[in-house]
Amino acid sequence: MSPDDFKDWRSKMALSQEAAAKVLGLSKATIQNYERGVRIDGKPAPIPFATALACSALFHRIDPWGN
Repeated sequence: MSPDDFKDWRSKMALSQEAAAKVLGLSKATIQNYERGVRIDGKPAPIPFATALACSALFHRIDPWGN
């Protein structure tokens, strides 16, 4: 998942950065890093595979396993 893909997901879900952070269990700063593709210190901020899967599951309204 690229930073542009992540921004597109958030837009399609109609989530603010703060709301996206809450639903994904992340900080708002992490969301901002993902959307920039780099952290404030200039290091890369790749979007983890687990986060990309969570975005997909939320988009498709898939419940957690066992629910």
